[in-house]
Amino acid sequence: MDDKPHHLQPQYAAQFHDASVVAAYGYRPPAPDEVLTVLLGLMRENPAHVLDIGCGRGELARPLAACVSRVDAVDWSPGMIAMGKQLPGGDRTNLHWAAGKAEEAPLAPPYALVTAGQSLHWMDWDVILPRIATALTPNGFLAIVGWEVVAPPWHRALHPLIQRLSTNQDYQPYDLIEELTRRQLFTVSGRYETAPTPFRQPVDDYIESFHARNGLSRDRMTPVAAAAFDREVRALCAPFAENGQLALMTVGEIIWGRPQTPNT
Repeated sequence: MDDKPHHLQPQYAAQFHDASVVAAYGYRPPAPDEVLTVLLGLMRENPAHVLDIGCGRGELARPLAACVSRVDAVDWSPGMIAMGKQLPGGDRTNLHWAAGKAEEAPLAPPYALVTAGQSLHWMDWDVILPRIATALTPNGFLAIVGWEVVAPPWHRALHPLIQRLSTNQDYQPYDLIEELTRRQLFTVSGRYETAPTPFRQPVDDYIESFHARNGLSRDRMTPVAAAAFDREVRALCAPFAENGQLALMTVGEIIWGRPQTPNT
């Protein structure tokens, strides 16, 4: 099968090992609470064992662990896992953290649900999707989860700014689900979009949230470029702030289905 889009190659995924990215990750927008409700509704087995791949700080794993029998949380970045263990729910006895690539890390199947929250695009699809297929229960699903800020009034000016100053100049638009289905690696069973969920965020935190994203790691941008980025984002969003805070909304999308081995 043809190569993945070049901007998703391992050298870019490695940015999530950067100390500055780990430190800034908590400023990224929160997932709507409705995401957890949908994920819990996808599980049909009891006891419910969940695998969360590319778990990061456990934005999905930690709340899931409060509701199911066991969660195995795997991430390539030891720094993300170390941070996740310190956050609320990160020390639950039924939450098992593992540092390593999801394609290689030891697993304890079967799983009633495998979740991938804003992470699957970084993985080796030809390896991880067949691996998940063998790790799921007969009625289990892979749930691909994403959430983002609903486009604010300044978003049209924001994207050219990111494109200009990002260290990942290989970006090209793509559709993850289309890529996986075209490769015969995933069959969609359903999808759900949450209602927009409001939240408020200080301007400084909003700006810092971008430095937890691929291409904007402070460890890889020059100080001049990082300062220019911060200054220009502030100029875009500050006029919309009230008492130093921005009124924002997040929306989540959950797409679930069965992973498979190609040509089966």
